[in-house]
Amino acid sequence: MRLDICFRWVGVAAFVLGVSGSATAQPAPAPPVPPPSGQVGFERSPKLSLQEESAQGETIISRIDQATSTVRRQLDSARQGRDVIRSLCLSDKLSQVDVASRSARDRQGALQAAVQRGDTELANHEMTILTVLRQRAEQLTAEANQCLGEEVAFVGQTQVITQVDPNLPSGDTTFYPPTDPTLVSAPPQCTSCTH
Repeated sequence: MRLDICFRWVGVAAFVLGVSGSATAQPAPAPPVPPPSGQVGFERSPKLSLQEESAQGETIISRIDQATSTVRRQLDSARQGRDVIRSLCLSDKLSQVDVASRSARDRQGALQAAVQRGDTELANHEMTILTVLRQRAEQLTAEANQCLGEEVAFVGQTQVITQVDPNLPSGDTTFYPPTDPTLVSAPPQCTSCTH
């Protein structure tokens, strides 16, 4: 009930502010908007021919393969060093790079088929996806380089050295005030007892 009243007041305040704001400030007329062209806004800067796109796709596949082998070498090194934490991190990154690699190979096959048919739009689409997969593989490689392991977290043998100040007094130095026989401590009375 109380929340409902709060929402009503917020609505009234927003309405009043909207009406007063529109009465005081008149916006400048907006420039004419061109009709939509139907394009998303992602445009590759160089226009490649179908054969150049096919060659570029092969280059992308080889770069993704290099990323896969780099992460795999790092994982093998972490496993040989018995670094469990780094191995888990690198294993995760490697599986993600493998997924990107398999997807890129599928897209490369679709690109080759589009090139053979002469389908420029489909070839451009597949090339765009291949570019995104290459960027993802590069990002995963950079993340794999950030994987921390036990050698970073564990520097060496821990050694504790204890030093006792020689000026400290020996024995028990606790001071208790003298007891006053006039003070009597009575147990607290029960305030909510039922008998």
